[in-house]
Amino acid sequence: MTIRQMLKRSLSSEKRSNSTGSADVPKGHCVVYVGESEHKQRFVIPISHLNHHSFQDLLCQAEEEYGFHHPMGGLTIPCSEDLFVDVASRLRRSI
Repeated sequence: MTIRQMLKRSLSSEKRSNSTGSADVPKGHCVVYVGESEHKQRFVIPISHLNHHSFQDLLCQAEEEYGFHHPMGGLTIPCSEDLFVDVASRLRRSI
């Protein structure tokens, strides 16, 4: 299974959970919103990714773009979905 499939699976299970009124995020994970347009994708990622150098670069982009105001109400990363999936895939392989 590819990282894109796993992230999408997390996304679709989040949508199912949200439709029943429950927004379960597994322990040790957080939600990030990714995209360069108004329609951002929601991903559930391990918190450990936040400390990795590659992910820190994405967080710096988010800080430059949004400061502390994230329009989605959660951590929003202003990059393409493909770039995010590539970074998440490399992080997963390095663990």
